[in-house]
Amino acid sequence: MAAPLVRPRHDKKIAGVCAGLARRFGTTPTTMRVLFVVSCLLPGPQFLLYLALWVLLPAEDAYREAW
Repeated sequence: MAAPLVRPRHDKKIAGVCAGLARRFGTTPTTMRVLFVVSCLLPGPQFLLYLALWVLLPAEDAYREAW
């Protein structure tokens, strides 16, 4: 079973979105952060997607309290 998609309490730099995605997809947070920065060099709504995930993803604490 895959890890839930939540923003972790630890191992975050700004909002924890990259760390949460890395945990969910089984990679390191550093790799996910590098992929995000490189993707920002391409045209598209990457930064808006990051902001949306920051707002929409539950924090790890809130997720644990709900379950």
